[in-house]
Amino acid sequence: MDRGPAERQQPDRQPADKESAMNHPLAKDRVVVVTGAGRGLGRAHALAFARAGARVLVNDLGVALDGGDGGETPAAQVAGEIRAAGGEAAVSTDDVADTTGAANLVHTALERWGRLDTLVNNAGFLRDRMLVNLDEDDWDAVVRVHLRGHFLPMRQAAAHWRAETKAGRRPEAARIVNTSSGAGLLGAVGQGSYAASKAGIAALTLVAAEEFAPYGVQVNALAPAARTRMTERVFAETMAAPADDGSFDAMAPENVSPLVVYLGSPASHGITGRVFEAEGGRITVMDGWRRAATTDKAARWDPAELDAPLRALLSKSPDPEPVYGARPPE
Repeated sequence: MDRGPAERQQPDRQPADKESAMNHPLAKDRVVVVTGAGRGLGRAHALAFARAGARVLVNDLGVALDGGDGGETPAAQVAGEIRAAGGEAAVSTDDVADTTGAANLVHTALERWGRLDTLVNNAGFLRDRMLVNLDEDDWDAVVRVHLRGHFLPMRQAAAHWRAETKAGRRPEAARIVNTSSGAGLLGAVGQGSYAASKAGIAALTLVAAEEFAPYGVQVNALAPAARTRMTERVFAETMAAPADDGSFDAMAPENVSPLVVYLGSPASHGITGRVFEAEGGRITVMDGWRRAATTDKAARWDPAELDAPLRALLSKSPDPEPVYGARPPE
């Protein structure tokens, strides 16, 4: 089965020096769970953590792009790559959007290695439809795997870390890295369910960062731009790999993984409740919803008097970033 250019390119399969490649101190001996790690970004994250010295639980349900039966075992393939390069990996095919599956995910890591240090939530798929053509089943399926598929593993991991804290073993560097999207932060035409889910993940990250802090947990999110099964068809021209001339492949998913490894490591101490955009070699701190211009009448407004003050507020406020896929202004 042709898995697309992002999956065919595998520059990290056979490092020349296995020992040094798997002994980078940043994540040495950490236990890391990566969901949706069978392909694309998740695969790149799993391999990068392994190169940084982590023991990786590779989770992937093995489904097709639209969430149907994928007919293969990508998690086992990625775990095999890690082991072939001298690393340590285990496989999970649990459904992370299912209560039992999410519990199994954490249980597997604890049973195999006796600890859990980092959770990377990455699982997802697309069912692109304009809103007027989007039926409830497609909406529910996308929201389930993205938003519920972040919430349930986070809840299970945090419950473990809370129990450790209550037992006097408060984690020193527990980390969660979530996956939002530019579609969730700015919107994307034809991706209403996906954008809503990814916006929810960004907000969920902020809440989790506050709630999990007493257990020694840092929670951040990133909005990656990279070539994956979800993007190489929708944005084929933008995501295409460059000609084989040695130029930088800005859309390679491997470009995003260094930030994920950093945020999932002790080195990121003190960084929590943040959303980063990552594309090629560029990293941007996203500055979410913030109060801009304001006015206060100190009394109830009449609808008929709102036009002038609202337009004045808008004239003093920054223009919103354009929605992905929006029609250019006339």
